[in-house]
Amino acid sequence: MSHIATGGGGPLPVTVLLVEDDEVIRRSVAMALERYGYRVSTAGDGLTGLELFRAGGHDLLLLDVMLPGLDGIGLCRRIRETSMDPILMMSARGDDLDVISGLEAGADDYVVKPVDTAVLVARIRSLLRRATYPPAATSPATYSPAGASADPAVPAAAGSAGPQPGPRHHHGARLRFGDLAIDTGGLEVFLAGEPIALAPTELRLLLEFAAHPGIVLDRETLLRDVWDYDWDGDTRVVDLCVQRLRKKIGAGRIETVRGFGYKLRR
Repeated sequence: MSHIATGGGGPLPVTVLLVEDDEVIRRSVAMALERYGYRVSTAGDGLTGLELFRAGGHDLLLLDVMLPGLDGIGLCRRIRETSMDPILMMSARGDDLDVISGLEAGADDYVVKPVDTAVLVARIRSLLRRATYPPAATSPATYSPAGASADPAVPAAAGSAGPQPGPRHHHGARLRFGDLAIDTGGLEVFLAGEPIALAPTELRLLLEFAAHPGIVLDRETLLRDVWDYDWDGDTRVVDLCVQRLRKKIGAGRIETVRGFGYKLRR
């Protein structure tokens, strides 16, 4: 059974919202995920999918690109207006336009249909890990990159019950790169004092860059350390996430080193 840990009581089953217009594919994917212990809600078109999303209660969204009424790209954009829940797109063709459009709309990753169940489940598990936990490098014992100034750790919110088990609840420093501030304990990012809303994958990517300021990180390394891939992945996922991150923190902060990768300017 697939679960997400909670602060009290027992873990809750992971619920996936699957939006797919092909009934045969919808049923087969839902049954496959249920065999792995996931709870699955389904919709056959984009507008119904949007209604189910707004009703809440889902941990991850699995969206087909080609949907009637409201296509998967439009549905992804609508979801990203209010939510940073993990989104995995499914494309029947896997062509560049589908992939780029989905990632630009805010999807975290994509798979090409027909997709092997084991591959799909591995992608879902990876997305859920990225959404739940920050990179291990943000531990206060190891997270002290050169080139960034660090403020004292931000205190816990009033009324907090104190440290809780699990990697989300450690104390951390507030790193500064000019007017960009990263609270590694509270997992918050500020630009010129104003908070920035980042999707989980965008936050993990920024934290990875901040752990190695001024150091070039190649796409394969980022796929392994940020996307949690232990197999070959599509490096376009990295490029599109960097592009989205630049729009939020400033285009000049992440430098492209042609033929090698990216680095965060000190």
